[in-house]
Amino acid sequence: MKDAYDVIVVGAGPAGSVAARFAAEGGASVLLIEKRQEIGDPVRCAEGIGAIDLNRFIDIEPRLVASQIKGATIYVPDGAPIKMRAKDENQTYGYILERKIFDRALTERAAKAGADVYTKTTATGLIMKDGRVTGVKVKRLGVEKEIAANIVIGADGVESKVGRWAGINTTLKPVELESGVQYLMTNVDVDEDNVEFFMGNQYAPGGYVWIFPKGPGRANVGIGLLGSKVKDGARPIDFLNAFIEKRFPEGKIIEMNYGGIPVSGGLVDLYRAGLMLVGDAGHLSDPITGGGIKHGLWSGELAGLNAAQAVKEGDFSEKSMKRYQKAWHDKCGKLMKRNLILKEYYIDMSDEEANKLAKLLEDIDFTDVLDVGQLVKVLVKVDKKLLLKLGANQLGF
Repeated sequence: MKDAYDVIVVGAGPAGSVAARFAAEGGASVLLIEKRQEIGDPVRCAEGIGAIDLNRFIDIEPRLVASQIKGATIYVPDGAPIKMRAKDENQTYGYILERKIFDRALTERAAKAGADVYTKTTATGLIMKDGRVTGVKVKRLGVEKEIAANIVIGADGVESKVGRWAGINTTLKPVELESGVQYLMTNVDVDEDNVEFFMGNQYAPGGYVWIFPKGPGRANVGIGLLGSKVKDGARPIDFLNAFIEKRFPEGKIIEMNYGGIPVSGGLVDLYRAGLMLVGDAGHLSDPITGGGIKHGLWSGELAGLNAAQAVKEGDFSEKSMKRYQKAWHDKCGKLMKRNLILKEYYIDMSDEEANKLAKLLEDIDFTDVLDVGQLVKVLVKVDKKLLLKLGANQLGF
């Protein structure tokens, strides 16, 4: 391990690996570190992503994909299911990944671009000089070391320490954080090309239950509950177990994962002089779905490109790092704002109100309604309160 790099990326998830790749491809010397001994493990994710978003960052190989998704079904209490399906049955609009393989493939691509990669290497602090981040303190195999860098990219997840060390307020309120639990199950009866979502207080107060198929008889079955909705000792795992007892009484759990999911719409500040935060470290997951892979890939690319440009210019000031935040907001700001409004609107909806809304949607054709933006277009036609909440200038279509 060298004593100095242009860029150090802390965390080798999708956001970190993509950031390392684009910085290296842009000519920067890059170090990518990961505290765990294995990249991609444990999986803290439902593993779903849209096809378009995935194709931009990696070649689709069978080993990366557990199932191809062609439709989705949303259930509310007592309401007719909302079934969304591609008109062309040959069209794949999403994938359920094998994250343990996918994450490593992204890291391999960063390494091929020139990045040095070290696992079992923990960041223990930042090196600061004259108010600017100038490197990282690390511990690897019991040995402590200081490594200089012109830029540090924090990709260390929702529990990120990098941002806090740099003086960024990363505190999340209960209403901004979901607690997630997921089982990988076998011996379950699922449609292999259709994802399912279950909403309502009986399933998941302030959240939803998901079923993401992973091949014949296998699925990720999980739940995300908003912290502000978890009361009287109720735990996400209790709601999930109750759901599984009814839906998959013969199912077998072969893996369990859990963790926090930021749904705040993103940090106010994603940068400091010599520092950028990407993915969940910047709280950039989708506020309404909690999905983080796509936003991790996008933010990683933008941060990596900005890092390479800053190295070429020799400018590591706050102004230089702020270009990344502007690029992020130009790409995703409107979408994030819209979905945050959607989240805040629907978390307080009663089951009775949800059922009434589902009733209004019974005669709607959801063919080729395949993402949140398209679904919102349909919803605002029948839910005038939502239209007023969003405002014409905030729809983000």
